[in-house]
Amino acid sequence: MLLTGRRSGLAERLDALQEVLTLSHGRLDPAVVAEAEQIAAKASDRLRFGESRTVVALAGATGSGKSSLFNALVGEPLSQVGMRRPTTGAAHAAVWGSSDATALLDWLEVPRRHLLGAESVPELDGLVLLDLPDVDSVQQGNRLEAERLIERVDLLVWVLDPQKYADAAVHERYLAPLAAHADVMLVVLNQVDRLPPQARAGCLDDLRALLKSEGLAAATVLPASASTGDGIQALRGVLAKNVDAKQAAVRRLSADLSVIAERLDESCAGAADQAITAADRKALTRALGAAAGVDVVSEAVAGAYRLRARRATGWPVTAWTSRLRLDPARRLRLRDEPSELVRTSLPAPSALQRAHVDNALRQISDRAAGGLPQPWPQAVRRAASSSQERMPDLLDQAVAGTDLGLGRRPFWWRVAGTLQWLLLAAATAGLVWLVMLFAVAWLQLPDPPLPHWGPLPVPTVLLVAGLLAGFLLAQVCGLFARTGARRRAQLARRRLEERISRLADETVLEPVERELAARREFCTVLARVRG
Repeated sequence: MLLTGRRSGLAERLDALQEVLTLSHGRLDPAVVAEAEQIAAKASDRLRFGESRTVVALAGATGSGKSSLFNALVGEPLSQVGMRRPTTGAAHAAVWGSSDATALLDWLEVPRRHLLGAESVPELDGLVLLDLPDVDSVQQGNRLEAERLIERVDLLVWVLDPQKYADAAVHERYLAPLAAHADVMLVVLNQVDRLPPQARAGCLDDLRALLKSEGLAAATVLPASASTGDGIQALRGVLAKNVDAKQAAVRRLSADLSVIAERLDESCAGAADQAITAADRKALTRALGAAAGVDVVSEAVAGAYRLRARRATGWPVTAWTSRLRLDPARRLRLRDEPSELVRTSLPAPSALQRAHVDNALRQISDRAAGGLPQPWPQAVRRAASSSQERMPDLLDQAVAGTDLGLGRRPFWWRVAGTLQWLLLAAATAGLVWLVMLFAVAWLQLPDPPLPHWGPLPVPTVLLVAGLLAGFLLAQVCGLFARTGARRRAQLARRRLEERISRLADETVLEPVERELAARREFCTVLARVRG
């Protein structure tokens, strides 16, 4: 069946509502989301039955004469009145027309049905008229049944009587909350035959003024008397007009969507008037860096560089003692080859460091959600803190997976180390030479030829120069090592901060931005629900 313009528009609004529901879960008040889901489900079900049938319900309080009015409209005493009326809470349906309404009535869960041929009242062909239980029944089941059907029908006819037409319970609980449904609501002042003409007009004026104060000025008000038949034809004509238009269902569902859209629209008031600043990002990175132990790691990298440089370039006579010291990087289980699969032995964040992280997260969420109504500030805070419990592990992985430069050994280490061993070899050669000369002299053997370098014997030069040059070279290499250690520590710090900054983006800033984007999409789609 082709959709009418209004129905196709309603279908588009329902599609938009489904998108809104997808964006609402976990963010908005569950009660509001559940209400929207019920409306979406009801609208989807109702549209399946098409527009050929118009469901009208007579609702009202005890003694308003609903059953008498129902019988008058049907033309048969189908619904019992007065004290004989059953109290099972089951509604009674009268169905005009030859087309089958079984599926629709099954969906409405109305067991008591009476089928009327289209020839009885041709203009009502397609009408399904329900006589509901009293909305103020002493039996809760009756009230709940009435409220259930009030939510499902296409057109509501509220039946009031002259004595209780201003009953606060009916107006405050039912009529006023349905102000947005005035377009699909009739109000019948029944039993007007009990009023003199002048009082009747005054009563109707008073009722219209009361409805206007409740936002129901657009609701049609009709006088009627089931006992005398006064106004029955006019009421039947209004019903026939709605049946012929075949738009009551669409108007009712459209009103339902407008109501839920208005409730959801409260979440779109205001706008985010602040953006996350570079200072906020820097503060978060700094707080996470402190919690990750960036200072400890950079100091360990510097210490490891100095220690390894001493081992590689130090004076061999004393450099071996450095091997007795534990490598600072090894102590923290920082590997030369980075791997996120290996845990470090860095200490866990202190309470103060965790507090600084919490403060930075709160600052970012407050900044991002500034000016937004609930529940978005709460949702943004939740997004910002979504990885907070896992953050120590994530930070440890970030440190373990960062290339700290520990695996790179400068070329000058090799040159200096080779030179140190050459100098040590020279000093050793000079020492051995001198020992041999001492042995020759002690044995009083002929003196072998002894080369000189200037006034000094070559063995003495080799020993003294080798030892002195090796010692001096070790001191110079120590100076270079301290400079290189500072640079290597700065490099490690910079890489750690870059890695932690990316981690902050992935675990905090991107979730916050996704939440803000979800809100923007939510409000955009909600505008389509409003129509």
